[in-house]
Amino acid sequence: MGAVADAALNKGGQVVGVITRLLQNRELEHKGVSSLHVVETMHERKMMMANMADAFIALPGGLGTLDELFEILAWAQLGIHSKPVGLLNTSGYYDLLGGFLDHVEKESFLRLQHRTAMIYSGDPVDLIEKLAVH
Repeated sequence: MGAVADAALNKGGQVVGVITRLLQNRELEHKGVSSLHVVETMHERKMMMANMADAFIALPGGLGTLDELFEILAWAQLGIHSKPVGLLNTSGYYDLLGGFLDHVEKESFLRLQHRTAMIYSGDPVDLIEKLAVH
């Protein structure tokens, strides 16, 4: 996240940070963001980010990324939001996840409309363009 924030800031972009007090106390906050919101819980953090977002992009990441991705997907399935969701599939990072979600859909635990709503691309510019027209 820090590298993405640095790149945006270096190009004159605005970066809004949302961090829990616990993580801030561990000195994990980015000192250069345009604005920083400090919340108490991870749920509050995810809710605030979701409310501020126009779309969602999951970069390759670990459990925290997957947690945020699946919560956003579940909220979309429940009709809480209708914002586009993209996965930056760098070097095929999300290929296995895509295969698993195909399996979940075939087993009737995921509706096809929710499965096909996820936008994949290995190219960041292409992904943003696809999200913009979604």
